[in-house]
Amino acid sequence: MSTFGALREQLLDAAETFSGGRDALPGILSGMVDDVDRVLREELEIFPVCHHSPASALAMTRRLRDKRPKVVYLELCEDLRPILEELRNCRLPVALQAFATQLDGFPPGSGPLSVVAPVTEASAEYQAIAYALDTPGVELVLVDRSVDHVFQWLPREPDESADAGAAAGTGDEADAAGTAGPGEEAALHGDAVGVEIGDLRPRFAELEAHLLHHGKVRHWSEWWDQYVEQPLTGVDYDTYRQAMALIGSLFRRLRPSSDDRLERDEERERYMWTRIREHLATSGTDPADCLYVCGAFHAVSRVDEFGLASAAPPYAITPRTATRWLYGLIPSSHSAIEAQFGLAQGSVSIAAATWSKAATRGGVTPYRLEGQKGGRTRSRAAKAAKPVPPAPPEPAADRLTGFLATPPVLDGLDEDELRGWCVDIVRLARRNGYLASTADAIAVFETSILLAGMRGRARPTPYDFQDAAVTCIEKDVVPGRRDVRRLCEILLGGDRIGAVGYDALPPLARDVYDRLEPLGLDLSRRTQQRVLMDLMTEPELVPCSDLLWTLRYLLPDDAVRPIMGARRLGERPIQESWDLAIGRHQRSIIELGYEGVTVEQVLEQRLRRKVWEPQATAGVALAAVEDAILYLGSRRFADELGNRAVELLAAERTVDDAPEVLRRIRRLLAHYRAAEPALPAWCEAFVTAGYAHYCTLLPTAFADDDTGVRQVGAMLGFLFTLESLALSLGCDRAQLELAVRQSHPEAPAKVALLWAAKTQLGLLPRDELRARCDELLDNPLVVPAFPLYLSGFVQALEPVPALAPFVVEVLSKAFARLPDSVLLPWLPTLITTLRRYALELVPVLVREAGRTFPGRLAELDAWAPPWERPAAPARAARAVSAPSGPVTGLLVRHPRTCDAVAELLGCAAEWPAGGGQEEGETEVRELLARYPETAGAVAALLGG
Repeated sequence: MSTFGALREQLLDAAETFSGGRDALPGILSGMVDDVDRVLREELEIFPVCHHSPASALAMTRRLRDKRPKVVYLELCEDLRPILEELRNCRLPVALQAFATQLDGFPPGSGPLSVVAPVTEASAEYQAIAYALDTPGVELVLVDRSVDHVFQWLPREPDESADAGAAAGTGDEADAAGTAGPGEEAALHGDAVGVEIGDLRPRFAELEAHLLHHGKVRHWSEWWDQYVEQPLTGVDYDTYRQAMALIGSLFRRLRPSSDDRLERDEERERYMWTRIREHLATSGTDPADCLYVCGAFHAVSRVDEFGLASAAPPYAITPRTATRWLYGLIPSSHSAIEAQFGLAQGSVSIAAATWSKAATRGGVTPYRLEGQKGGRTRSRAAKAAKPVPPAPPEPAADRLTGFLATPPVLDGLDEDELRGWCVDIVRLARRNGYLASTADAIAVFETSILLAGMRGRARPTPYDFQDAAVTCIEKDVVPGRRDVRRLCEILLGGDRIGAVGYDALPPLARDVYDRLEPLGLDLSRRTQQRVLMDLMTEPELVPCSDLLWTLRYLLPDDAVRPIMGARRLGERPIQESWDLAIGRHQRSIIELGYEGVTVEQVLEQRLRRKVWEPQATAGVALAAVEDAILYLGSRRFADELGNRAVELLAAERTVDDAPEVLRRIRRLLAHYRAAEPALPAWCEAFVTAGYAHYCTLLPTAFADDDTGVRQVGAMLGFLFTLESLALSLGCDRAQLELAVRQSHPEAPAKVALLWAAKTQLGLLPRDELRARCDELLDNPLVVPAFPLYLSGFVQALEPVPALAPFVVEVLSKAFARLPDSVLLPWLPTLITTLRRYALELVPVLVREAGRTFPGRLAELDAWAPPWERPAAPARAARAVSAPSGPVTGLLVRHPRTCDAVAELLGCAAEWPAGGGQEEGETEVRELLARYPETAGAVAALLGG
């Protein structure tokens, strides 16, 4: 306790001066010193870090070269250890990912679950990983809880999914839906829960606001860079260690009393110390040869299990669930990390630039995995350096007192650096549409110096330069895609985007890359690439086309986008053109690899899962059948999905899905009739089941107010358009007639649909239907509701297309006779209805209107509507006259057959007076007399 005695006295005197010793301030300040002293007295060396901190990375690199530990304990999910070896096949930044879709032990509906742990080169954890993996005889042990425990320990409200509860973040975790980042690069992590090492941020909102206000900065990342990163970058290891422990203790003690995150943090700390003691006990390693890397918040833990000499009872680690977790690497980016953990835009890129400058200025050679892409490799001298035995431990000295009492050394103004930034930002702004000039560069230069001085800095930081550039160059309207703040981020390092190497990809992703190799494209590029395929002259590209259509179905819309060509039932394109951005969507392809070995297997699993969901409907199942035919070409699988569609249709108790069912079953029947000799058995079963099902529900649907006119029209469309097939398969038409007779709707639109159905069945003559509509138009009490009848007739065009002439007639009468007060409010409804169902209704109406109305303007004055023209009497007279000829004479001589048919049809048997028949017979006799050879040949053939 004597190591920090002087510092303790100074802090207690300050507490007495400010508070008079009457509140908690003396206890907080004294406890902070105790926490630092406890860390230094621990037998196992604890290395406190902050996530994505250049100062932590520099101190880690120096300490690893000095100490050369044999075991490195790292605060990271323990089950992510096997995939760390694959980091050497990637270009940083990337994220370690654990993914699970088949859940066992979590609430239903909480999947899929995903955890990501981003890794950047400018981080202490990457330096520790690179050192441990490339140094012989060094063991890397991950000691944090497993990803399964991450979701087990998340707070979960009733009926809420696990990943939904992660939005608030827990400890060093954060949900991906954080601060918005620039564009799609910020969404590289998807909706995964983020895990990071060393989350240091005040948990008191008032404390953070106070620090930002008095620090004259806008964001926590900027405050941290000015007051922590810059002062700690050039200090020695002992000073860094004590200062980081003090900061961790400050944030740990200054927290809300209702902070439920502390309980989960302490559970993690017990977990990590338990794993460390277990490893030391089994391996027999000397703790002096080990290094424990964890966040500064956890380094000053006060749990009973803290330290190797803890006398606390053993901590019982709860077992994992039976969930099957899959592990891999996905590309990450600086903006994705910022969005994941709520950092300021550009802060990670600025930290990377600071790390590079500090490493060069301090003469530090960073550790880097052998074979790593996208950066400099370690020098041969660094690789061949022999291990240096660590010096014997010395008693910890008080470095905090001098560090806190001495003002930080301010860097002088580097005019060349700042001038280069100003010139480059003006050049970049002009390229992006801004009318910037040399005067703007001068203004940015002077404003940067002014802002730095106002914030107590002699050297403008990138944050000062960014604010100055926005102030001097930004306009009211951004002329291009990028604003000035984004241009500054690009200038100061840009949004670096990582990539996963081919060898680190899952089997499915490698299979996709291999199968698309004939296209001759570099699929690792993040730019959009255009590919043209002539499938007639290059048939070897047909498998590539099939794969691209499958990827189009599985991946986001802009990953694989067809420009020319389509995949429909019964169609095969001759030429295709694609825009491919597979490199930009590498994460999506990698996550497909968690579901199967090939894209076809993933598609089959998804379709099968879709039709067996509790919310699945017959329309969903028919869509799955169509997708299976288009993308898989499997008759067996399509039949399986079709049988499921029959089951779903028979189990439905509503008709909400009827329009979708009608549209898809028509398309599938047309395909099978054109492509195969006979319909599949499930199609026949679906038609018969649908016919009986919709006949049963038809009276209820007509009477139910919740069932729309569109749904009832689709039911009638199914019954009428598929009636011939249903009757051939054994259905009874009487069932349909009975259902129509039992229907008694009250809504005007449904009444019009019922009249159309009766007309189709012959239960209501067309003249009577016309008379009913005329009565409605003549009744002033019904006229306001007449547009609703018209809507029903328009919807009836799909089930009863033969009614199109009558619908045109009724519409014409309505436009001619309805008052404007009724007609005008209804017009928007008519237009929206026709627009929504343009494919089904508009062609029928337009075609019939073209036959009804004159085609030229000159004919319009003399034109009269067909329904207003008088009936031609000559037509009726010709109808009763019998045509002359031998057939008529034959029927007259043998009238019993015609009488029987007339009686069967319910018609009166009236025979016209003869006369024409004899004339016809005379002509036949004259013809036979003129050519007797024909009659003789027939007589000889008949034996007469």
